[in-house]
Amino acid sequence: MARLQVDDLTLRVGAGADALTLFSGLNLTLEGGESLALTGRSGSGKSSLLHCLGGLLTPQAGRVCWTPAGQPTVALSAVGEGARSAFRRRHLGFVFQFFHLIPTLTALENVAFMAELAGQDAPLERARAMLDAVGLGARGSAFPETLSGGEQQRVALARALVHGPAAVLADEPTGNLDGRTADAVAAVLFEQVRRVGAALILVTHDPALAARADGTLALGAG
Repeated sequence: MARLQVDDLTLRVGAGADALTLFSGLNLTLEGGESLALTGRSGSGKSSLLHCLGGLLTPQAGRVCWTPAGQPTVALSAVGEGARSAFRRRHLGFVFQFFHLIPTLTALENVAFMAELAGQDAPLERARAMLDAVGLGARGSAFPETLSGGEQQRVALARALVHGPAAVLADEPTGNLDGRTADAVAAVLFEQVRRVGAALILVTHDPALAARADGTLALGAG
């Protein structure tokens, strides 16, 4: 589990007269194992905030601090890209709307690749166990193009969880799925995140998905 502390976060995009402040003076605390939904209209800064929390964007001001269980606090907003990348590989899992699976790798290989990047032992065994957990144990040899959208997202979820991350950051994880498939994937997402004891931060336009989370942060322009 990990604790997230965000202090006085400010992010601007653009320059000069075209500059836009997406959020300013934002404060947030998330305890290990909790879930948070980021909501708001398009362009309000939801994905940008998620990327700041994951160290993919650097804010103009403020701090993003993660404290994984038993580990020292890391201020992602204050360290170099090498340190941010190392932290992401070991402690964070990412799930995106469009899956981003490697097309030349099987489902099993896609998941195992993440375990290898994180330096985990027995990556194939870990990947098989994780595919079983998301209900795709029989599809490990399938390539992404042969999988349905819901199956691809389950593989992406398995990939995000295989290395035992402290937190999962999900950007519109059901936005590219039909309603019935989205519900099924959402159920697996919350079930598996709880199973591994990870925190969950997700961006969504779906009120039903947001309602599954322990809390909601609604963003508005500026």
